[in-house]
Amino acid sequence: MRGDLIRLTGVRARGHHGVFAHERRDGQDFVVDVTMEVDLAPAGASDELSRTVDYGAVAADVVAVVQGEPRDLVETVAEEIAARVLARPLVESVEVTVHKPQAPVGVPFHDVAVVVRRRTDVPVVIALGANLPGPDGAEPAQTVRHAAQRLRRLRGLRGVRVSRSFRTAPVGGEAVAGQPDYVNAVAVGRTSLAPASLLAALHRVEDDLGRTRDVRWGARTLDLDLVQYGDPATGADVRSHDPEITLPHPRAHERAFVLVPWADLDPGASLRVGEGVVLVRDLIPAAAEQPVAPVEETG
Repeated sequence: MRGDLIRLTGVRARGHHGVFAHERRDGQDFVVDVTMEVDLAPAGASDELSRTVDYGAVAADVVAVVQGEPRDLVETVAEEIAARVLARPLVESVEVTVHKPQAPVGVPFHDVAVVVRRRTDVPVVIALGANLPGPDGAEPAQTVRHAAQRLRRLRGLRGVRVSRSFRTAPVGGEAVAGQPDYVNAVAVGRTSLAPASLLAALHRVEDDLGRTRDVRWGARTLDLDLVQYGDPATGADVRSHDPEITLPHPRAHERAFVLVPWADLDPGASLRVGEGVVLVRDLIPAAAEQPVAPVEETG
């Protein structure tokens, strides 16, 4: 664990876990420690509970698992607790220690404990776009390629695959009038970062490649949007209405410059739209009036 931490120690509950009949019948006390890696800077700056992890709720989850379905192994109990903790969007990694101080060891002992360490590992979708030369004079297509390279090297992001580049007309409000065409692509990968941490990392890449944020919908040297976090096909995607990080991206389902590259890269991809989940390729016809053309690669 390399970042900020929240430690919850000594959560005690009675459970009926064990391989012996008397353990299942009589039960015993279990004590659980949980250490969570969370980016606490947003909470520290805002003083808002929504920017951190509610450790009271985590404690309740621990008790629910310990008091729940009996398991033969403490290892299974620890795994179930870790899975519940990692399901919280802000948690990037977790260490769970389950103590079984009354275990039937057969010799005098003080404690026995199982420790599991798990990291978040979820699929993510990132949209890339540019329509202005970079500060070094790089053309938008080159900037998109540079951004793709940066994503492949980004800590906490792995298995990055990037679509072909496509040329598209600007879409948005009045600010798009007279803008040059965009070069767009979509990247998919897996991340151990929480959504807010990943978005902050994407913003740093934008800044490094000359992005400024003067006008909404304005022309830009680079735009990196977090489109989706998690897998909606299994219901394991993050849904957020936070204005600082809305997930899934609220306009992705109607933007051809996202849908076409994404379906080109992953024909089986799906996106949550409202309360439903739709194949990305099935959303493309509704955006057919937005022209999208592959960029011919040079060099």
